Amino acid sequence: MSTKVQVAEKTKAEPSIYTIPLYRVIFHNDDVTHFDFVVAALMQFFEHELPSALKITAEVHKEGCGLAGVYALEHAEMRRDQAIEAARAYKFPLQISIEPEL
Repeated sequence: MSTKVQVAEKTKAEPSIYTIPLYRVIFHNDDVTHFDFVVAALMQFFEHELPSALKITAEVHKEGCGLAGVYALEHAEMRRDQAIEAARAYKFPLQISIEPEL
């Protein structure tokens, strides 16, 4: 009894030229939201360590805005929404925008 073995020809996969568009998440300064809240939000929702959260928060305070991170759109929206929801629970008017990464 003979059996035939089929061997699949190995082909080299072409590298994908499709890249997922990325978006910048930006915190905006206001006169009501506490500095400590912004630091905590950056750590909790954007996974920053304390030194980088402090640096970004200082930039928001001094420059008017600061970059929290760059993410795929769904992740950017989710993180923004979570941070804003937490801010509203404390009656803070925190504003966070999303813009395309160029």
